[in-house]
Amino acid sequence: MGINESFISNPTRVWLVILLLGVGGLIALFNIGRLEDPAFTIKTAVVSVQYPGASSQQVEEEVTLPLENALQRLPYVDNITSISAVGLSQITVNIDARYHSSELPQIWDELRRRVNDATLQFPPGVSPPFVNDDFGDVYGYFFSVYGDSFTNPELRAYAEQLRRQLVLVPGVGKVAIGGVIPEQVYIEISRAKMAAYGVTLARLADVLNRQNMVSDAGSMTVGSESIRLHPTGGFQNIDELNNVLISPAGSTHSIYLRDIATVSQGVTDHPGNIYHANGRNALTIGVSYIPGVNVMNIGHALEARMKQLSADKPAGIELKVFYDQAAEVKKSVDGFIINFLMALAIVVGVLLIFMGLRSGIIIAVSLALNVLGTLLIMYLFGIELQRISLGALIIALSMLVDNAIVVVEGVLISRQQGNPLMSAISHIIKRSALPLLGATVIAILAFAPIGLSQDSTGEYCKSLFQVLLISLMLSWVTALTLTPVLVKWAFANMPVPEKKPDEQADPYGGWIFRVYRRLLSALLVRQTVTLVTLAALLAASVWGFGFVRQNFFPSSNTPIFFVDLWLPYGTDINYTARVAREIEQNISKQEGVENTVTTVGQGGMRFILTYNGQRQYSNYAQIMVRMDDQRKIAGLVRHTEQDIQKNYPEVNARLKRIMFGPSGDSAIEVRIKGSDPDTLRSIASRVDKIILDDGAADGVRNDWQDRSKMVRPVFSPYLGRELGVDKGEVDSALQMNFSGSTVGIYRDGSTLMPIVLRPPATERLDVDHMANIMVWSQTRQQFIPLSNVVSDFKVEWEDPLIMRRDRIRMLTVQTDPDAATGETSGDMLARIKPQVEALTLPHGYSIEWGGDAENSAEAQEGLFTTLPIGFLMMFIITVLMFSSMKNAIAIWLTVPLALIGVTFGFLLTGIPFGFMALIGLLSLSGMLIRNGIVLVEEIGQQKKEKNQTEAIIYAATSRLRPILLTAFTTVLGLAPLLLDVFFQSMAVVIMFGLGFATVLTLLVLPVIYNCFHREGKRIQQ
Repeated sequence: MGINESFISNPTRVWLVILLLGVGGLIALFNIGRLEDPAFTIKTAVVSVQYPGASSQQVEEEVTLPLENALQRLPYVDNITSISAVGLSQITVNIDARYHSSELPQIWDELRRRVNDATLQFPPGVSPPFVNDDFGDVYGYFFSVYGDSFTNPELRAYAEQLRRQLVLVPGVGKVAIGGVIPEQVYIEISRAKMAAYGVTLARLADVLNRQNMVSDAGSMTVGSESIRLHPTGGFQNIDELNNVLISPAGSTHSIYLRDIATVSQGVTDHPGNIYHANGRNALTIGVSYIPGVNVMNIGHALEARMKQLSADKPAGIELKVFYDQAAEVKKSVDGFIINFLMALAIVVGVLLIFMGLRSGIIIAVSLALNVLGTLLIMYLFGIELQRISLGALIIALSMLVDNAIVVVEGVLISRQQGNPLMSAISHIIKRSALPLLGATVIAILAFAPIGLSQDSTGEYCKSLFQVLLISLMLSWVTALTLTPVLVKWAFANMPVPEKKPDEQADPYGGWIFRVYRRLLSALLVRQTVTLVTLAALLAASVWGFGFVRQNFFPSSNTPIFFVDLWLPYGTDINYTARVAREIEQNISKQEGVENTVTTVGQGGMRFILTYNGQRQYSNYAQIMVRMDDQRKIAGLVRHTEQDIQKNYPEVNARLKRIMFGPSGDSAIEVRIKGSDPDTLRSIASRVDKIILDDGAADGVRNDWQDRSKMVRPVFSPYLGRELGVDKGEVDSALQMNFSGSTVGIYRDGSTLMPIVLRPPATERLDVDHMANIMVWSQTRQQFIPLSNVVSDFKVEWEDPLIMRRDRIRMLTVQTDPDAATGETSGDMLARIKPQVEALTLPHGYSIEWGGDAENSAEAQEGLFTTLPIGFLMMFIITVLMFSSMKNAIAIWLTVPLALIGVTFGFLLTGIPFGFMALIGLLSLSGMLIRNGIVLVEEIGQQKKEKNQTEAIIYAATSRLRPILLTAFTTVLGLAPLLLDVFFQSMAVVIMFGLGFATVLTLLVLPVIYNCFHREGKRIQQ
């Protein structure tokens, strides 16, 4: 007894499976994890090393180079990029895509060992390296904390209270605070008093450190007790610093710090990162979630906790949520569910119209059980509902009904021919089981390159393959088990209309079938003309595809955009913050702006997975703008660009949207490799001109930035030896006068604050009197003017940043298409690339392309690496199913013909061809091969009873309705995806490609089959 017969004869099993799939699927629907976008692993680590006082070239040669040499020997590395700046080295290590995320912890451990080994080559003065491999955290609940009358330390104190409470919410992983400005204790003392009292930096640092040092005073034994002795002298508050005795030992006069200096506490003048929110000083708080949780549930819990904590919020402090992943997920999932329900309604409606009420209900019930069963299996295997998996469900809708349509159609035709119901069911199951299995497996294998790809884009889209694998295999199983039972229940009492014997022999007597037979007969007679015409159409489509716009991933429909501001390199971070605040305040006043958050000095927290923040630059700021409607973004972007160009000509601004999928810093990047900075900048200027002359660019910048000024004191070693002053003492005097020198640490609970010695502001900022700075002479034991050992102060230009990639200096020219032009990066790249590559380069210099071009190439490489395996398996299955190479080749020859419809679709709609369209081509190939297998299998069955020509015509006619119906439901079912910017290119591929290729399959495949099999008698006209 077959499995279908065991189901038909045992209703208990049927109801058990229906309840399992139905009820289990509904439970899964309400409990399955939900995300906005699928997670993918960021296989990146950054090694940061401080080298105070070193030039960018010194940092490159003495710090960056040894680290790069050590890291390059790691076998896991894909590429290494580095930024050698003044006093700072930042090395970014990207791990090869083929390494799984589970291997990363071990890789990071080995990376740290290599970094520690390389530190042995560092010169004195280099700080210990810091390795940051924590790039995968996404702070999906991101909000700002601000108040007009609150200082940064006061905001920090409240933010810390919030952090301690929010981290206790179940499902919360981390809570991070951004924009905290470090506090310092300042000792301001005039140069004149230091000289008069003979107070030196070394003396003051020694006194403060000795008194504030944590030391062990031991313990004493009293009877049976051991009592610890606590050392005295530690500072309990800032005022105690005033009472520090700084007069030399043995001095007859007691000099206290309060006698010559002013002690105060405040924040540092040169923070690394500053945040604003809606034009006011702010902090930000980001909350990340534990992997695998239902984001919406955690979001509701966070919202409830925030409402509870609002009762304790100090008056005047405001909390403003900039990004709530739970709300975005709900909006995204709800939108996709609406699209899914629309597609489901379209598919069911088409089935009811063309298959009849009973047949349509049977297939609709099978479809519903397949969808619910898919959700149940997704839930059990931890596959969340997100953009890709929901899109896969929509794509699978029409494919899910295909197997059921074949079974129901076969039973209907058999019944019309007068066969008993059970006999009809048994016959169609036996005939169709293996062909449908082969066709289903081939349709699944078409998506296998996505499932096997190891790069970040493949990982991002992997759930597409997983969902289709689950749903299509489940549809095959239900088509052989549940669908026959539903057919029996529905058709058991359905009367078969009385027909004449000659009518009963031909169930395909309708006018559509008659027209199709005549057309197919004509094509079989004119095989050469048919094939030549198709070859010409295919050649035209290949040529026309060159006019199709190209893109990698489109912009997200999230109503957020970014304004990147680059001021001239060397700009003080406080001035950068002031300019950014003015621009932010102007943006905040515009219609439709809900919220703004500005980060100065570096990129912000990663609040979505596709966000890439900039490294540390004091001349950089980013304004993140949230709108109430994404349709208003374009107008505000134009207004903001005009405002910045008019009022801030020194600012290089770049406005961009959130991108779907993995993306780089800029859409178009030209990497120039070589050794000499002057030559690199010269080539870059020629590239700049080409880009600007094109007229479609949204500004141009390079990552080396402009050269900056440097003041070089001309120190005389001869006079220095004579006066007892060395270079280090000159440097210390200059640092103390302008920036302040750290002379100790003040402990305030768990907070350690540097004690900074500096002159008052009037002396510290007086550049005109640099020569009058006093420097301590060890020989003479007195202060002498700096002019005695420094003859001049020269202003020179230097490269503030030196970028390298894989140990080679590299300057990158970056640009993006102007949003107002409506062009994609592919459109612009197609014009400028030939001109850039035509440039004559000196020996040893080369150009390569990054940005979307590189990301797309890497994604396609990851896809095409596994593509041959998937297609080879598909071809082998096709051959094995028919034991015929001819049949397999005939079926596969129809696949390229889909390009005719694809090219027409893209040229008609104007939608760019992107990575998702490429995936659509793969799925389209599976659908076409699936249809071809069923058709050729039917031809083989009919050839047992008829000559070849009759068999071809009859088999094609019998497959007309199932194939057209499947194509019709697919095309109409995907229509809602045309409104989704992420899936629209895939929808165009499948809708137009399948619509055209289905006709070709029904008309051309029989012709190709007839050409490959000559033994049949050809029909006469």
